[in-house]
Amino acid sequence: MRTGKRTAFLALFCLFACVGVFHRTVKAQSLPPAKYDGFVYTNHKVDSDTIMIEAFFDPVCPDSRDSWPPLKQAIQHYGSRVSLIIHLLPLPYHDYAFATSRALHVVNMLNPSATFRLLESFFEDQDRFYNDQTRNMSRVAVLNEIIKFTAEAVGNSYYSAIQSGFNDRKTDLKTRISFKEKLGFKGREPGEPEKGEVG
Repeated sequence: MRTGKRTAFLALFCLFACVGVFHRTVKAQSLPPAKYDGFVYTNHKVDSDTIMIEAFFDPVCPDSRDSWPPLKQAIQHYGSRVSLIIHLLPLPYHDYAFATSRALHVVNMLNPSATFRLLESFFEDQDRFYNDQTRNMSRVAVLNEIIKFTAEAVGNSYYSAIQSGFNDRKTDLKTRISFKEKLGFKGREPGEPEKGEVG
């Protein structure tokens, strides 16, 4: 009789442990975005003859900055035959790449027509948020500078909305999910096989 109670207790314990682990695993996975990710630069009809260019930029990366003018020139040259979508890929070795990318998401939610103006402002004044220039500043001080800079670039009337955007968990998640999408995680953990993939 005693062995039966132990077995039942052990089985019940294992069941609760498995449910707890499963519940935590499910909560930890993020959902893929509801719509296609990225900022559309060209605003014209896209059909089967349109060439789709997708660029992956970091707002504080010198290589992204240097590739932007020739990319814009090519888009202008080819006109409606090409379409450009910019994806943000904040690189981990640029200390405030994530925060500047988040600023772009915040502005895109507030006024999509100002998104590329802000991106170009980051490119023009990139040194202001680069690693060496922010080394002796606190994280809060740098974030406040990014908020102030963003408001100056898109219009000071947006200052409080931008500040609120940085306190909104949704913009944080939007930037994180966008980043994970670029790395190919698409709602799964690194190393986890994709649906239908034999692993």
